Amino acid sequence: MVNPNQLRKDLNFFGEFGTRGLGYHVKALLSDIRQILGLNKEWRIAVIGIGDLGSSLLAYNDFLRQNYKIVAAFDVDPQKVIGMVSEKLGHPVEVLHADRIREVAKDRKIEIGLITTPPAEAQKVANMLVEAEVRGILNFTPTEVTVPKGYVLKDIFFTTALDSLAYLLSNG
Repeated sequence: MVNPNQLRKDLNFFGEFGTRGLGYHVKALLSDIRQILGLNKEWRIAVIGIGDLGSSLLAYNDFLRQNYKIVAAFDVDPQKVIGMVSEKLGHPVEVLHADRIREVAKDRKIEIGLITTPPAEAQKVANMLVEAEVRGILNFTPTEVTVPKGYVLKDIFFTTALDSLAYLLSNG
């Protein structure tokens, strides 16, 4: 349960919300929170690496509900590149050769890249995304990659999440 006083203090960090003594207009508050979090616009995404995880991400239906739109997918395997299209998102997503990341990212205004390649390829892909000026990178590989200042990188290590869950189960 969230303490109402703490919620008010947290919201005040971002500005004035609601009317003193009357509370909040829920729709307006939700809209303001979405704007603060950057969720009030469509984010254009590319998935790089169409193995099991990449294919699963292409099939994930909730992206569109959250304003995330996968506009391209990339791989180096000719069997995946030739004609493979995912229509599970409500629109076709082309799978293109990874050599085209720079060209396609600019043309389709891609803002976020999801790296789902084998670990040995992750840094190379991150470099390609940086060259393409894709400023947000979500790395699903179990290896750390680096990007220059001005780019935002988030590593998703499944084992770290599992370790945290195991700790909570053991000590809860």
